[in-house]
Amino acid sequence: MKVGILSGGGDAPGINAVIRAVVRKGVQHYGYEIVGVRDGWRGLLEGEFLTLDLQSVSGILPRGGSILGTSRTNPFKREGGPRKILENAEKAGIGAVVVIGGDDTLSVAHNMGELGLKCVCVPKTIDNDLYGTDYTFGFNTAVSIATEALDRLHTTAETHRRVMILEVMGRYTGWIALEAGLAGGADVILIPEKPFDVGEVCEYIKRRHERGRNFSIVVVAEGAKPKGGKEIVYSDSIDEFGHIRLGGVGYYLGKEIEKSLGVETRVVVLGHLQRGGSPTAFDRILATRFGIAAVDLVHDGKFGRMVAIKGNRIVSVPLKNVVGKRKTVNLELYEIAKVFFG
Repeated sequence: MKVGILSGGGDAPGINAVIRAVVRKGVQHYGYEIVGVRDGWRGLLEGEFLTLDLQSVSGILPRGGSILGTSRTNPFKREGGPRKILENAEKAGIGAVVVIGGDDTLSVAHNMGELGLKCVCVPKTIDNDLYGTDYTFGFNTAVSIATEALDRLHTTAETHRRVMILEVMGRYTGWIALEAGLAGGADVILIPEKPFDVGEVCEYIKRRHERGRNFSIVVVAEGAKPKGGKEIVYSDSIDEFGHIRLGGVGYYLGKEIEKSLGVETRVVVLGHLQRGGSPTAFDRILATRFGIAAVDLVHDGKFGRMVAIKGNRIVSVPLKNVVGKRKTVNLELYEIAKVFFG
């Protein structure tokens, strides 16, 4: 059988580990021919493929990004897109596709599956907000990078007696902000699930000053919003899945804190640094396990499913139970973090 593999949406550390695992087991154990699809769904739309063999995946385990490239292409927004994908897959002799992606990419896989494309999916997002799995690969790396940034910000914040605000990724959920903030000793953590009150944030900072702690660290997810307000956007442009570009909540918060307390405030937007570079050991192992499980599902003919981790077991769940849903933060963990606010 010829098996295609693609990665869609934003990049995440560990994609190459998935590709490597699919190729190694697919070729060596099942005798499959593995075909890489360039730039996500766009590659299937335009028929851009490359052969993946043992040599081509040698040495890619620690590499960030994706050797196949990625894009936010939505074939259902293109005239005749789904038909072109089915035609190109048939022309290339591709009998099944391993799809690596987040909710948007997997939603396309689900819809294409309804039209006859045999898909097995691997959950990928640094936001860790995909339903049906305890963790997505890339998340652990993002948290580690954000935690290291917080460790570094502590020293300059304390030296200059400033408020330092770190804005991290998290469009709809605050997993990165919460876990990095907890690990990095943040004094306030703001997440999309809990709209914030600027006055309350200022009270936390004021309380620290009263205790003689003349600096504060605030972590805020990009999708966090003030009570009664809306998300703060960087740009009104919309991608093919209907998403606007968020960003700027850190600067909004910084201005409000300075205005209210008169305390010097600095903002750091971590941005795409969270996605870049080598994956952590945890993400390399998780991505490898996901890749092995995905090609096993192909061999077993179990399509329309997503591999997942539950506890420490790799399982699979029906794709129809995953798409369109969102895994929000563990609010018990947020209550633990609040003990350290202020």
